[in-house]
Amino acid sequence: MTPNSILGRYLTKQIIINFIMVLLMVLGVVLLFEVIELLRRTSDRDDVGFALVMELAVTKMPRTIEMVFPFVMMIAAMVTFWKLSKSNEFVIIRAAGVSIWGFLTPVLVATFVIGVLNTAAINPISARMYDWYETLEYRMETRNPKAVLFSDQGLWIREALDDTHVMVLQAKSVRQEKDDLLLREISILEMDRRSQPTRRLEAFAGTLEDGYFDLKDVRIFIPGKPTEVLNSLHYKTNLTPERIKENFVEPEAISFWDLPAIIKFYEMSGFSALRHQIRYLSLLVSPFMLCSMVLVAAVFALRPNNRRGGVMFLIVGGITTGFVFYFLSQLVYAFGLNGYIPAGMAVWTPTLIAAFISVAILLHLEDG
Repeated sequence: MTPNSILGRYLTKQIIINFIMVLLMVLGVVLLFEVIELLRRTSDRDDVGFALVMELAVTKMPRTIEMVFPFVMMIAAMVTFWKLSKSNEFVIIRAAGVSIWGFLTPVLVATFVIGVLNTAAINPISARMYDWYETLEYRMETRNPKAVLFSDQGLWIREALDDTHVMVLQAKSVRQEKDDLLLREISILEMDRRSQPTRRLEAFAGTLEDGYFDLKDVRIFIPGKPTEVLNSLHYKTNLTPERIKENFVEPEAISFWDLPAIIKFYEMSGFSALRHQIRYLSLLVSPFMLCSMVLVAAVFALRPNNRRGGVMFLIVGGITTGFVFYFLSQLVYAFGLNGYIPAGMAVWTPTLIAAFISVAILLHLEDG
């Protein structure tokens, strides 16, 4: 059965409608809990209004939804299959000579398209909204409504200079050669605790030495004073190459379309881009993961005797399988992040295991 047939369009419509309904319900629950948590955190803050709380909750919500997106698809598929089985539509479709694979084809195609749209269109929006959430949270913590959370293009590092001042360093080009960290087009902004600038330094190049940056061709800008030009300057710091690597941008905060350039930047700089590679591969695999979740749902929900009961088995079995799948995926993902297994294996293994087991069970039921 093709997705363009009348029955294929009907099944596609059913899975899309149920997916939207489940997604809206999950969005509502997530938003409710986010608002409650933010209200608890800001209960003693007179300067934080309900409008800011709602803005924080809404901008953080896409990041949370992305974590449970496969389960949303699995629940939507279970609801769709259960309704078709309960109304005997599944029995009629099978009696018309349509195999289980012909029945699942339009559903899997629609699921794959949803996964592609999520990766290509929704993920960039989610990343942008999460960036805005971090900015809003930074402003709330600093109690400065005009504070700016710097973007993560290139290398950005923030360090406390003392109890009253912080430093933000930005370098457009970074390379690691053996034990030396080489930086070019460096900009250092010193601010007080209220995020007000006190001094800015610009340097053409620099290296990270033991306890300081060795800056070359330095210009120093201080409000109300003339610009000072130096050939070199030792700028004290507690940063190390390991600390810099820890402060690189989180992969989850980067858009799918920007990840290849970021990975290339890190590799050219001599740093490990393993986390970003796994993140990029996981986004590429996500449409196939959604399809595997549909196959898992079919194992529990595509039964012609659902009209006679078995709803508890459907619910408990589906939820248990979802948790097992999530635990397995996180375990293998952790192995990949630590370099114990290749990145491709870490990303594909949970999806392939879920798909192969589900296909094997469906084949057994089909032959039976």
